Amino acid sequence: MTDEQLKNKSKFKYNMSFYYQSTIIYFVVFIVYLLIRGQFVESSYTLIMRDPIIYLLAFIVVVAIIALSFNLYRNRFIEFSNEGLVFSDRFGSKLINKNDITIVKIGKDRRYDKSNPLKFVRIKIKSRIRPIIVRPSDYENENELVKRFHQLKTEIEKQ
Repeated sequence: MTDEQLKNKSKFKYNMSFYYQSTIIYFVVFIVYLLIRGQFVESSYTLIMRDPIIYLLAFIVVVAIIALSFNLYRNRFIEFSNEGLVFSDRFGSKLINKNDITIVKIGKDRRYDKSNPLKFVRIKIKSRIRPIIVRPSDYENENELVKRFHQLKTEIEKQ
């Protein structure tokens, strides 16, 4: 991707695939357990409702659906603008000016082996003690997002 295309691509949405996958897996396990636990008697199916595992699996499925719905409603994204970096969702947005950013560090998680591409970005701001930590793998188009952070890092270092 060229630099001109990267400038046009400035909005990165939160990746929802984990929520979709976990909800589907929990639902499939719940249905399979219902089929296994039920009884077939004379060509009719009866479900045993006194099993606490059914209630536990149903609770897990409901919580997964609520988490998926909330995160879909929240609609989080990161946007790069000429002024700086914008963290936004449905409830509000926070603009971090390029002048307020002191350091941008792009590194790998030390808990994992060096071959693991799990990266994180630390953004140190003048007005905050603790840095903002962003995991690019949590957002769509992870490679382009890392390239944008590299561009931001070079712009900050030039100042």
